Order: sequence, then structure tokens, then C-alpha cells
Amino acid sequence: MLQQDLNTTKHHLLSGHWPQAESSARQILATHPTNASAMNFLAIAAFQSGRPLEALDWLQRAIAADPTDPDFFTNIATIYNALNHLPEAVAALHRALAIRPQYPAAWHALGKSLHRIGDAEGAMRALRTAIDQDPNHFDAHTDLGVILAERQHFDEALAHFRRALEIAPNRAEAHNNVANALNSLRQWDQAILSIRRALELSPDLPHAHANLGNAMRGQGRPEESIAAFREALRLSPAMGDAAGNLAVALRDVGRLDEADEAERHALKFRPDHSYAQSNRLYHLYFRQSLDSKAIYQEHAAWNRQFAEPLKKLAAPHTNDRTESRRLRIAYVSADFHRHCQSFFTIPLFSHHDHENFGIFCYSDVLKEDELTPRIRSFADAWQPTLGWSDEKLADQIRKDRIDILLDLTMHMSNNRPLLHARKPAPVQIAWLAYPGTTGMTAIDYRLTDPYLDPPNENDDCYSERSLRLPDTFWCYDPLTSEPAVNPLPALTNGFITFGCLNNFRKITDRTLALWSSVLAAVPNSRLILLSPKGSHRQTVVKKLAVSDHRVEFIEFLPRNRYLQTYHRIDIGLDTLPYNGHTTSLDSYWMGIPVITRLGNTVVGRAGWSQLNNLNLTDLAAHTDSEFTLIAARLAADLPRLANLRSTLRT
Repeated sequence: MLQQDLNTTKHHLLSGHWPQAESSARQILATHPTNASAMNFLAIAAFQSGRPLEALDWLQRAIAADPTDPDFFTNIATIYNALNHLPEAVAALHRALAIRPQYPAAWHALGKSLHRIGDAEGAMRALRTAIDQDPNHFDAHTDLGVILAERQHFDEALAHFRRALEIAPNRAEAHNNVANALNSLRQWDQAILSIRRALELSPDLPHAHANLGNAMRGQGRPEESIAAFREALRLSPAMGDAAGNLAVALRDVGRLDEADEAERHALKFRPDHSYAQSNRLYHLYFRQSLDSKAIYQEHAAWNRQFAEPLKKLAAPHTNDRTESRRLRIAYVSADFHRHCQSFFTIPLFSHHDHENFGIFCYSDVLKEDELTPRIRSFADAWQPTLGWSDEKLADQIRKDRIDILLDLTMHMSNNRPLLHARKPAPVQIAWLAYPGTTGMTAIDYRLTDPYLDPPNENDDCYSERSLRLPDTFWCYDPLTSEPAVNPLPALTNGFITFGCLNNFRKITDRTLALWSSVLAAVPNSRLILLSPKGSHRQTVVKKLAVSDHRVEFIEFLPRNRYLQTYHRIDIGLDTLPYNGHTTSLDSYWMGIPVITRLGNTVVGRAGWSQLNNLNLTDLAAHTDSEFTLIAARLAADLPRLANLRSTLRT
């Protein structure tokens, strides 16, 4: 009779009939008050009915009555996890596995609990054990894929997501997980196929719409990307990642006000997300309304919230202080590949003095390419760190006894500011990402030059001490001798072609107003712009107040074809408030002068810095009207333009 009552109670539980299960379990305990199985069933019913503390009490009683049933320990671990008592959950699962080592469900639960604690290595070991014991464990494959993706091991994550999909081919989330990994690997076409299937199975799956937005952006389809992100947010307004990615997509097409609004929406749901908040700091430099002081104050607030609390982890450094010894200099970057940073890191690294300095590189590169081995060849020590936690990397830097650590990313994508907050090296320097501040008191110095940062001006707008290099912040090498410089196009076209191949997010309304006045002052002139496809192109033409035939848009091109585009441009026009940096150097190398307008922040003085080093300061404007005057004057001086074209590369 007892067994029949227990079977009835279990049937109610499996059917999700919690009140009936609870009533049945209580009836059993009325006549068999020490029956551990009934206590366990009652705990399950109480937990499912939203009473976790009562459930915990019943399971503790069940374990006291029968400490040999591993199911009791896995069930109590579930309750501990729900109550956020993670160490207790892990301990309970270890006890379950001590009783029954061949228990895939417990290994899976242990993996999830260890992941929540922050022990990714232990979590992966537990999940792999669950899979070894049950190769068809859908959740174990899925959760292992999630951890691998978090650690940026996307190929391996994709393999587990695909195995989960084989196990459950009609689960929308399985298709979406595959798409997520494919997006990370930039396999956009395949990702979209997986997303389409996920949405066929579950049209209202918000994460699938968000993944579609990422894939469309990767394919250069910004309007479809924006629409997908907006649909994800309609279905789930609290999706901070979708809102953040929407902000990025809107910036791609120059809709900066809408982007700022989307970013604020994202941060509302991620106030403690240090990476999202960090990226926001970089975007502040694109806002015309902010001056250096306001930008610094935002950075300092971020530092107080996220970086300062990690100061306690900054133990005293034990580096050898012998003056004559070989110093160790290290660089941390995710961009040791074909990235615009390589035009600066390769010429620097190739000139390092290896007799007096040991050069270390900590590489977060996701996909190495043909430039990665070249960069690696300049290092005395090379450590791949993709997927490493900041804590693990900080420990390695300390073990390597690094003396000077350079951050090359600051608050841009794939950054590690909280690594530097741990102060793993006694001297830390920010350089290259962009001239600005990290806001971090843990970063000691920033490299700059006397034109970006005139001496005794705005030093209070940086948390770091500014080290002004004597000439320039940049050390540029185009890493190619092709294409050759061509004759001035205007000589055969009969009209001047202006151009700007900067990232489109730099093209603000203020910039368009400047350019509109230039086009009006130089009749019949043309303008070439780099921009993704979309309706925003027509908006740009309208704001420029010119006819369509005078403005040409090109899409992102491979580097050689991008450089060939300069063959069609006579004069470059700079952007504001964020000047061109690498793009302007490309322009000069192709023989094309760039007219700049000085801004009120350091990123708006990049053109001024470059022109001073080229002895072309007459091309730098301090007012809007001066910008137009300089452009019109230079456009009328074809002999000077032809001479500049033939001599600027040298």
C-alpha cells in the first residue's frame, strides 16, 4: 500500500499537479512520519509551488532519514542554487556523486553550479563528464557550448551546439545557439539560415531576432539589422545586449541621437556591466556637446564604480630593481592581426631594442591571420590569452615579472580595463587605441604629443600623467608599397573631387554642415564617402544640400581596393568632433592632403597633430568659415595639389 501511495505521489509530480502531490505526500507522512521518499516528494511540491525554504527543510529531513539516496542531494542542490547558496549546492552535488559516480544529471548540475561560482575550468570538466556518461545529454552539450563561447572558443562551442541540435532538431533555442556561435565566427550566411529555422519553430524568440540583427550587421545590411534588434526589444524590452547592439548598428549609419537613446536603454538594464559601461566611455568622444572635462568626469565615475574596488588585489610588486638589468615590456591586445593597429604596432615592434628590453605580447586574437606570425616574430615571449579571465592573465603577468605594461585598447571593443585595474605590473601605460583617457588611477601614463595635448593645457582632464612624445603620437607604416600614387584626378576630370573614407559614425550633422559649405563654395565639385547601404545615404545628400550626382557612396572594401579609391580623390575632408586618424594617414600616404577642423577634445586635434608633422598647418582650420576658405583656396590651386600628390608619400 505504501509503495502504491508513493507511486501515486510521483505520478502527480511528473504531471505537474503540485497541490495533489503535496496532499498525497502529507497523507503518507501522517502514517509513515519517517518516510524519506515522501519528505523528498513534499519538498519538490513545495519548491515548485514557490516555497523554497519549506522545501529545503523537508529535504534536510529526508537526508537525515536516509543519507544514501543521491537524488535527495541533487534535489537539495537545486534549492540551494535557487536561493543563491552556491557553495552549499556544490557540496551537495559532490555528496551525490560520491554515492553514485555514474550520474550524468548530477554532473550536469555540478557544472552549472561551478559555472555560477566562477570556476569555468571545473564547470567544463563536470559537463564533459556528464557527456561522457550520457552522450545524448542535450543540456550538458548546450551548457558546455555556452561556457566555451564565453571563453571565446567558438569552434568548439559550435561543435557542442551542433551535437545538441542533432539530439533535439526541433528545439528553436538549439538552432539559435548554433547561429550565435556562427555569428561569433563571422559566418554570417550560415548563421542566418540557422536563425531562420529557429524563428520558424518559435517566431517570438527574442534572442533569435537579436542574433539576426548581429548577422545582418555583419553582412553590411544595417537597416535590416536595426529592424531585427528593435523586434527583439519589442518582445523583450529588458534585453540589454540587444539594445547595446542596436546602438552600434545605429551608429553605423550615423543616427547618433537614436544610438545614444538605445545605449541609455541598454545601460538601464546593465548598470553593473563593466564592459558595456566601458564601451559607452569611448562613444562619448563622438558627442559634439561634450568637452574634455565632461568626458573625464564620466571616465572617473566609471573608475570609481568598477576599477577602484579591485585595488585591493594590487599586491606589492617584487620585480628586480637592479638598474642595469634587462627590462620587460609587455603589450596586451586582441588586435595582433590584420587590424588598423598593425600599421602602428609592427613598425614599433620591429624597432625594439631586444638587447636591453624583453618584449612580451599577450594576445587575445580570436582568428589569427597572415599578419599574426609577423607580429609574433618581434616578441621575445608570446602568450595566447583568448578566453582567459582578467584574474588569470594578471597572475601570469606578475609571474612573468613584467615591468612596463601597455594597454593598446583602452575602452574600445575587446578591451580588458579590469585587468589593468588589478595593477599586474608596476608601471602601466595607455597608447594607440585613441588619444584620450582611461579614467583609471591604475594606469600611470598615457602617450601623446604636443599638438594633441599642448603643454599645460587640459592635463586635469586625464587620470594618467601625459608623456608627450617630441613629434607625434603615431608611428605609421602602411605595410605595403602598393598602389602607387597616381596623377591628380582633377587634371583630367575638370572638377575637384573631395573625399572622406572615415568610419561613417564620425560623420555628424556638424560635419555635414561644414562639408555643405565647401561644396557650395567649390561649384561642380564631387564628394566620395564610405558608408554602408541604406536610406541614410539619401538623408546625407539632403543635408549636404546638393544634387545626387555630386555625392558618391562606396562600401567597405579590402585594403588594396580601399587604397585604390584614393586615386579618384583630390582633397580629403576631415570629420568633427572626432577627426580621422589612421584614415587620414592613409590619405596622406596616397598623396592626398586632408583639410581638418580643430575640435574641443583631444580626438578632434588629430588632424592638427598630423599636419604639424607634415609642415602643412595652413590646412588646419580654427573656425568653420576658415575650413571653407581653405578648401576653396586649395581646390583652386591645382599646381599645389599636383605637387602635394607627388611628394606627400615621401
